[in-house]
Amino acid sequence: QVQLVESGGGLVQPGGSLRLSCAASGSIFSINVMGWYRQPPGKQRELVAAITGGGTINYADSVKGRFTISRDNAKNTVYLQMNSLKPEDTAVYYCNAAIRRTSYSNSVYLHWGQGTQVTVSS
Repeated sequence: QVQLVESGGGLVQPGGSLRLSCAASGSIFSINVMGWYRQPPGKQRELVAAITGGGTINYADSVKGRFTISRDNAKNTVYLQMNSLKPEDTAVYYCNAAIRRTSYSNSVYLHWGQGTQVTVSS
């Protein structure tokens, strides 16, 4: 079994900052891509940022220059530093990870966290 546990969401005023964390645990041999998605109210889930094991990063245009994704491979943890937050950043934020569970299988499985609410409002 693999679990992804997110933390760090909450209520923040426009222009403020939050830092999200997502820790993976369980049967893990290696983790390929880790990423953050969000689902605003009434809208579809969208990619926010993703980072490979080698450190290649991809951001949605809407968050470039404001959000920073990083990961600690030793802790199987991915972070999302969110600065200059806007009301339109309000959403449930989900982390995901593409995980190889064992050394004897190359199969990779996509796992999701339970989501954490981020609300940007004055």
